[in-house]
This record gives sequence, C-alpha cells and structure tokens, in this order.
Amino acid sequence: MEGNRDEAEKCLNIATRALESGDKEKALKFLHKAEKLFPTDRGRALLDALTNNGSSAGNGAYRRRPADRSDPAHGAQPHSQRPDSGGGDSSKSFTSEQVEGVQRIKRCKDYYEVLGVNKEASEEELKKAYRKLALKFHPDKNQAPGATEAFKKIGNAYAVLSSAEKRRQYDLTGGEEPSSPSQSHGGGFDFHRGFEADITPEDLFNMFFGGGFPSSSAHTYTNGRTSYSHQTDYRQERTEERGEGGFSMFIQLMPVVVLILVSILSQMMVSPPPYSLYSRPSTGQTIKRQTENLRVDYYVTRDFKSEFKGSALQQIEKNVEEDYVSNVRNNCWKERQTKTDLLYAAKVYRDERMKKKAELMTMDNCRELDRLNDLFRGG
Repeated sequence: MEGNRDEAEKCLNIATRALESGDKEKALKFLHKAEKLFPTDRGRALLDALTNNGSSAGNGAYRRRPADRSDPAHGAQPHSQRPDSGGGDSSKSFTSEQVEGVQRIKRCKDYYEVLGVNKEASEEELKKAYRKLALKFHPDKNQAPGATEAFKKIGNAYAVLSSAEKRRQYDLTGGEEPSSPSQSHGGGFDFHRGFEADITPEDLFNMFFGGGFPSSSAHTYTNGRTSYSHQTDYRQERTEERGEGGFSMFIQLMPVVVLILVSILSQMMVSPPPYSLYSRPSTGQTIKRQTENLRVDYYVTRDFKSEFKGSALQQIEKNVEEDYVSNVRNNCWKERQTKTDLLYAAKVYRDERMKKKAELMTMDNCRELDRLNDLFRGG
C-alpha cells in the first residue's frame, strides 16, 4: 500500500491540472484512481468538493452550484445544493488551497495547533495568529466546504487561550480530544466541551476589525448536508446552550453581584476625589485650573483653593499630571492598534476605503503624547 503513494500523488497532480483546465470528467477519473492507490486527506477533500459542488475552468477555482440530479457524478443525492435567495450571484468560488487549509484546521488536535503557536506564545503572538487566520477563514472570504466550522474553531481557540484562567485550565487537560461521537460538532470539528468561549466567533471578529467584515451582505453557506447562516447560526447555538444552564450561571454569578453591590455602597460612603480631568457639575467640580508644570487642565470645587495649599496642592497637581499622561498613553495605544488593524485588513482585501480611513485618522492622543515627551526632555 505504501508503495502506491507516489503513483497516487501523480494522479492527484493530473486531476488538479484537469480541474484548472475545466475537464471535470478527467479530474474525477484520476481522483478516484488516486483514492484506490493511496487514500489521502487532500484527495478526499478535492473529490468531495468536486462531487458535491461542481467545478469551473479558470484560475484553479471551484464553484458551488445546485446539484444536477441528471449528472452521473452526483448520483441520486437526497440533499442538493441550492443557490442563495435574494437575487444575487448564486455561485461561490473557492480554491484548492482553501480546501486544504480547512482540512488542516480540521486535523488539529488542540487550540495551540489551530492558531499555529507554541504553548509559550504571548498575548501579542496569539492576537497576530488569530488576526491572520480569522481574515483567511471568515465565511465572507472563504466558501470552501467546512470553512464556517474552521472559523468557529479558530475563534474558540483564541477566546480560550487569550483568557489566563481558561488557558491555565485548558493546559491542565493536555488538550485531549473527547472520544465520544456525541461530543463533536459539525463535520468532525471538536470544540473541547468545557473550554468554549464566552463570545461568538462573529462578535470576536467584529471586536478585532471594528464592527464587521468589508463585505456586509448576508449569505447562507452550505457545507455537506448542513446549512449555516453566518448572521444567525452562532448566536442561536450559544443561546440554546446558555438557556439550559441559566439558573446555575446565575448562582455562580451571585458572589460577583455581591462584590459589585459592596463596591457601589463603599463609593457612596467615600467623598469624591478633590479634582477631575473633566468638568463634573454633579460633584461641583466646575472650576477650571491648570497644573504649573505641564499646564494640564483640571476641575475642582469652589472650596478647593482654601483647602489645598503648599505641599498639598503640589501633590494634587502631581496626581493630575500622572492621571492625564496615563490616559493619553492608553488612548494613543488604542489609536495605533485601530490604525494597524485597518491597514492590515485593507492590504489583505485590497480595500481602498479602509486604507483611506486609516490614513485619515487624526491620532490626536499620539500627537499629545509626543508633546508631553518633548516637555519631559526639555525639562
């Protein structure tokens, strides 16, 4: 059997070239021959894609189309592929590379392998890996069979590994796959029950890329015998699962609720801070002042001048400047992160609108941070 590997690989290469030239019959012939000689994941994926979805000539892409019951390659299949409703283009293209990518995600045994990182990966490395894979496997970009489930698994992997507590518990289990068939979801993808994200893959994607994918139209994707609507499927599944354990979740959250109530009561009993970086009529902090060193604006009550003098005033202004610099630094980081994400997405999808939006960002906080750094250096 092992000796047939090379012959099977030759047959796969011939089948691939036949697909690129639009010769479906020749591709089917050599794919079946390759499977008989030496079965491989690549061969099965291509055969499944060709049998269930059809193919078209040009640039190596396969196109989904309604199954033709008269086509001998389809046979009498009980579930035919149907075009999207809504009057749009009913064909969805995908490449052999996308099929192989989905198969790779499907074979992964743990979340680190899914993201392609090691167990010592930092938070920044996890973000970078997720950003790259999410753009590649998002259902609006990738219509290969199983891409929707791959996208789910990628989102779930990042959500678990980016949480320190979930990651610690996950590492203790060794990332083993449950053996029971009832524990698997959608076409062989396993979601490690007990290590699921608290956010849907679509919501996680929107958090990373500012509220949505460049293409915002709604589609229905068909994978094998299961249909997915990416606008509703994730939320519906999570709602059903959470509904079953709603009461137990409430009991688990009770200590948190108690802590929040105690914190609120404590704040009500403590007097407000003597200053604010913004005008607060509710606390009477409406009198504007400036720090002597960095000339930072802050607001106080009418009695402030009589209560704080000398060293006490100097300490207040020092606290004001530290709070202000910290806020500017954090806001600058957010501006840079947003601009980086927009430029990355614009580059991947060649979206000039997103590129222009990134270039037009004012970066006010970063400019202010530069001004403060100049003052420090000058001082």
